[in-house]
Amino acid sequence: MDVKIEEQWKEVLKEEFEKDYFKNLVEYLHREKREGKVIYPPGPLIFNAFKLTPFNEVKVVIIGQDPYHAPGQAHGLSFSVPAGVPPPPSLKTIYQEIENDLHIKLHKNGNLEGWARQGVFLLNASLTVRAGAPTSHSNIGWIEFTDAVIKAISDRKQGVVFLLWGNYAKGKRSLIDQSKHYVLEAAHPSPLARGAFFGCRHFSRCNQLLEAQGLTPIDWSL
Repeated sequence: MDVKIEEQWKEVLKEEFEKDYFKNLVEYLHREKREGKVIYPPGPLIFNAFKLTPFNEVKVVIIGQDPYHAPGQAHGLSFSVPAGVPPPPSLKTIYQEIENDLHIKLHKNGNLEGWARQGVFLLNASLTVRAGAPTSHSNIGWIEFTDAVIKAISDRKQGVVFLLWGNYAKGKRSLIDQSKHYVLEAAHPSPLARGAFFGCRHFSRCNQLLEAQGLTPIDWSL
């Protein structure tokens, strides 16, 4: 199956694209489109995280659960929204922790493409969602695919920093070889967690782990 995805990722994931579950997933999405269902993000942005962060450039992985299901928000990067769209509540919490952790003042919108271009792979466990219906595509094959993505990073790379926020992301811990990667865990940045995310200092800790390997730290202000 010829999937329109960045070439490095295409090579790494080529076996997944030939499996029955992935073919069924594609057919499910086509069927929903034929039935007039609105799906987010738009087709060209489903693999946006892969486009902006090629496999060889992955240094950090942030795992989200589901794309935003309201109009104009989802653009293929976990926690991110397009420029001009106000940051959603969880992203506001993330920004506040960055300010507290790094003692900087952020003046930015909710677009995290600047992170992605530095090697922060912003992966949602489900890459699509039906408009207005959270987790509506969580059982159509995406989880199997993105679990394979996480395992490929774990198997083929070294020293990647995985940021697991909330119980759902923490559930991916078993896919990661912690003998050669770093796993930082925290509460979810959602307001429902009542501020438990604050104080995790993941942004400074992540950069310390990258610098210890001789890698360029992430400029979280971009």
